[in-house]
Amino acid sequence: MPSLSRRDWLRISAAASSASLLSTFGRQGWSADAPAKDLIVRSEDPLNAEPALAHLVENNITPVKHFYIRSHAPTPKIDANSFRLRIDGLVNKPVELSLGELKEKFTPRTVEATLTCAGNRRREMSEIKPVGGVQWDAGAIGNATWTGPTLADVLKACEPRPEAKHVWFEGLDPIEDKEGSVAPFGGSIGLERALRESRDLPGALLAHGMNDRPLLPEHGFPVRSLVPGYIGARSVKWLGKITLSDRPSPNHYLAGAYKLVQSDTPEAYAAAEPIYQFPINAAICTPAAGAKLKAGKTTIAGYALPPGDGQTDIRQVEVSADGGRKWHTAEITNRFSRCCWRLWRVELALPAGQHELVVRATDNRGYVQPQETAWNAKGYLYNAWHRCPVEVG
Repeated sequence: MPSLSRRDWLRISAAASSASLLSTFGRQGWSADAPAKDLIVRSEDPLNAEPALAHLVENNITPVKHFYIRSHAPTPKIDANSFRLRIDGLVNKPVELSLGELKEKFTPRTVEATLTCAGNRRREMSEIKPVGGVQWDAGAIGNATWTGPTLADVLKACEPRPEAKHVWFEGLDPIEDKEGSVAPFGGSIGLERALRESRDLPGALLAHGMNDRPLLPEHGFPVRSLVPGYIGARSVKWLGKITLSDRPSPNHYLAGAYKLVQSDTPEAYAAAEPIYQFPINAAICTPAAGAKLKAGKTTIAGYALPPGDGQTDIRQVEVSADGGRKWHTAEITNRFSRCCWRLWRVELALPAGQHELVVRATDNRGYVQPQETAWNAKGYLYNAWHRCPVEVG
């Protein structure tokens, strides 16, 4: 969608059925039930927040109150009764579906999947060389159950044309750039991925539920796309429009952002490929960095994320108490589920002194999480060994 002035956006949205659902452009992140009260707020407007890391290892399924929130604009208020999801483009049967129709006409699936922001652990990359964006710790990640029809079922009902190759997602959140133009958040995935179906993991969902409850506004109410194994930016919240096309979306957040570049220039972004799949990663969640501990046995716990191809598992998690010279194998404590994290824990005897706890993961193909990660201009996909200094007395 081309960029528009704020005046043009408001004029068009007043006439368009889907955009008419945008009731305000104010600071919607802070709703009456304080959605971020259990999170560390990294920015208030738009609302970006992550949990204290210790909360991530309390449950395999992350409670909504401890699930990170990533926004590029104020959270839109959407009336579920007048909501319509439009599907158009290279289809024989374009449709507009109400939330009720989406629930009633298509069989819902519930899928467990981990979402992670491409900028998770950006703060650590900024220590190498400063990068802009939300300075996330390692908490921009969460594992949840998501409920809704498969994208494949919905698209098949619309009869994609043979020339369709890509599925565009467009949200209902108006994002204003530095020049004052306004456009929605969006992106796309390949149609082949969208139509992928299996018994335990579809290629994508149109999710209206999270952890057995309706989506909260901050997590995309009433409908969001959910693409297991892909960075969170491909799971577009507040989904208002799906378009089938013969090419990838021209939306800024696919064509001009969420790419690995060494220089923050239009030429660099034009030449780079969009990020889709997330890489292997692992982090220590407890104890906290800088913690003061008693000498003796200490429980160290965290998460490990296999690469998002949907086939690969974490084979081994290793923890070091001396900066990576000697390693100890951790116990993986939850079952394998495709495109989901693994939680782990290990008990080590720590003598008095300064210690640098370190974790690294190895997948079942033998690939080891790298000791270092190359710097990039947006701080994406940082997955070097995670380090956690502690003081033992």
